[in-house]
Amino acid sequence: MESLDWLAHNPRYTARYALHIGALCRKMTVKDVAQSERLHHPTVKDLDKLYMAEQLRRHPLLATTAIGVDEIAIRKGHAYRVVVSDLVRQRPIWFGGSGRKQTDLEQCFAAYGARRCKGIQVAVR
Repeated sequence: MESLDWLAHNPRYTARYALHIGALCRKMTVKDVAQSERLHHPTVKDLDKLYMAEQLRRHPLLATTAIGVDEIAIRKGHAYRVVVSDLVRQRPIWFGGSGRKQTDLEQCFAAYGARRCKGIQVAVR
């Protein structure tokens, strides 16, 4: 099987289209993007996650002095993920965990690294 770099992991859309949907999600709500592009809401959310992951890959993590911590519901039934943002550069740093507990946030600090964590002066929840 030949690998095509412009094709996303899911053969139903291209990587470029996934980035387009993610860029729209920065300006509109997921619901509005789903309606305007005639996609299902979960599909738009998945494409937005791919967009965010690509942004993090393109722009490596830099040390910051201020972080914001929040959680998002990924589906009904109290399933959450932690989102940590760099408040200085106004961009996400980390997304993950399996809930919204302290252990989930500790995964972020482990991924961020001890050296970068020492520079954090302000954390906002």
